[in-house]
Amino acid sequence: MDSLSLIKRPIEREFTQFVEMFNAAMTHDDGLLGNALTHIRQRGGKRMRPLLTLLIAKNYGEVSDVTLNAAIGLELLHTASLVHDDVVDESTERRGQASVNASFNNKVAVLVGDYILSTALLHVSKTGDQRIVENLSQLGRTLAAGEILQLSNIQNPDFSEQVYYDVIHKKTASLFESCATLGCISVGANDNEVEQARRFGEMLGMMFQIRDDIFDYYDSREIGKPTGNDMTEGKLTLPVLYALRTAPFGAMITLAKKVKAGSINTDEIAVLVEYTKQQGGIEYAEQRMQDFYDKSMVFIDESVKKIEIRDALVTYLDYVMKRHY
Repeated sequence: MDSLSLIKRPIEREFTQFVEMFNAAMTHDDGLLGNALTHIRQRGGKRMRPLLTLLIAKNYGEVSDVTLNAAIGLELLHTASLVHDDVVDESTERRGQASVNASFNNKVAVLVGDYILSTALLHVSKTGDQRIVENLSQLGRTLAAGEILQLSNIQNPDFSEQVYYDVIHKKTASLFESCATLGCISVGANDNEVEQARRFGEMLGMMFQIRDDIFDYYDSREIGKPTGNDMTEGKLTLPVLYALRTAPFGAMITLAKKVKAGSINTDEIAVLVEYTKQQGGIEYAEQRMQDFYDKSMVFIDESVKKIEIRDALVTYLDYVMKRHY
């Protein structure tokens, strides 16, 4: 059995319900809006975030309509943020297919993103739980703040690993935090359990983004973006930040500054990528992932009592550590 099937096994029925409800939320009769929503819906994805929400809920109780609506709200918010991010980044591709802004235009993409965001708020309101509504609202603020911090960091002449962690916490880990938190809240878990689950989601999200950033140092169509795409967008991620900190060779510092200035070319990116690999940047990033993995396992060992949920969450962690796209 493949990893995703093992992860889904304890929550197959509940996940099927989620998919049906999510697809209904992403459907509209109007021509242009309907076409854009269909375009987004068809790219699917593995739904790693709602899987986490459902698994955490199942660990502490039974998945309910509150859980499902919370999971849908979170996934819709995530979807809306991706649509908007593609406009901001001027991206033409998402998961190997044309982005909404490339298929339609920026105006349509922004408005469709707004529609999806509003639908997210509608679904969390159906939970009837003020904490869930507040958490999702705060998450939207955090995701936007992360994007703005990332943009402002491009103008920052320093090469800060701490700012990198702050960005990925806001942009990615915060979403995984909310998935685990709302799964807990939706089944009436106590405050201590909610906090432990939140921390688990945070560690998992940090792992997830570091792995995603490592992909950018290798060329694969499966990933849906070319090698060095982050550098093309002015972003310096953990592997190259480590290389620049531990072996600050003048020519590479110059190239890194060109990344931030938006003036680097493809050949120069290839040189900086190769330098990063030679200086152990990939191995360093993988070690940081291992640190987060180890902290995540503490939660599983101490707080996950149901064997089938434990197996699914361990498989989830292993999948994030070892995934190839």
